[in-house]
Amino acid sequence: MRTRSAVRNGAEYGAALVVLKTLEWAPPALAQGLARVYARVLDRALPRLRRVAYRNLALALPELCAARHKEIVDGVFRSIARVLVAFAKFPAIRRDTVKRTDNAKQWIRCEGLEYVEAALRQGRGVLFATAHLGNWELSAYAHALLAAPMDVVVRPLDNPLIDAMIERRRGLSGNRTIGKQEYARAILKSLGANRAVGILVDQNSAADAGVFVDFFGVKACAGVGLAKLAARSGVAVWEEAEKRYVLRFRPQIEITGDAACDTQAVQSELERAIREYPDQWLWIHRRWKTRPKGEAEIY
Repeated sequence: MRTRSAVRNGAEYGAALVVLKTLEWAPPALAQGLARVYARVLDRALPRLRRVAYRNLALALPELCAARHKEIVDGVFRSIARVLVAFAKFPAIRRDTVKRTDNAKQWIRCEGLEYVEAALRQGRGVLFATAHLGNWELSAYAHALLAAPMDVVVRPLDNPLIDAMIERRRGLSGNRTIGKQEYARAILKSLGANRAVGILVDQNSAADAGVFVDFFGVKACAGVGLAKLAARSGVAVWEEAEKRYVLRFRPQIEITGDAACDTQAVQSELERAIREYPDQWLWIHRRWKTRPKGEAEIY
């Protein structure tokens, strides 16, 4: 990997800090407006993101018209704006603002927490299969306030200054992060302590680290690590009618012991959730980058 200069790291950190603090200090309505502006800047500054999203949609949802594809991609950037606001507001999100019942001030409500509680009573921990769908940052943060702190598997960012800042925010509710390097041992240790562990399972995997599964009717390479352990699913999606997020935990995904079969089951569950809320998934990620041997590149 090419060494990053201290100047570049500092400049990126400064820009990220400005975005974070303006959203943190602004009143909610102003913060939402600012976040939409920041998301539009991201969209304009990195046009390849929108190109990737359109390519993904052409592959995964070819039955939809071009106008609907545009609506979904526009929705992705609106969703990113909401994620930015929630992440910036983490210091102000506490148990009372998560559990209160007045819709105007409640950040998130929960459905299916009984599945998690039942699993934890068995004393073997819980492994969540989640995705960049809805607000993945808030879902983990809120879980710590609704139930108990959890461990989250993350890939460290290339910029160490931004990475440290994000890790501090993630830990404000008591959560811990697990780096993707040699993460299996750390996960097993957490599960042995009867803790919950969350893993994002919707990203492209290298061919030597995953298996090819059917994902929206197209072969996609997915990591097998989660399926080799156990899985439940949980994502927080924005409900426009309620003007808040709903964190939904689904029943346990049956694990057979066949890594390929179980990985397919996890990805199929994820696909169902994305189809329900297509404008809240991160279509800008090159999900189908790794191809089976002999197939042409997609991007």
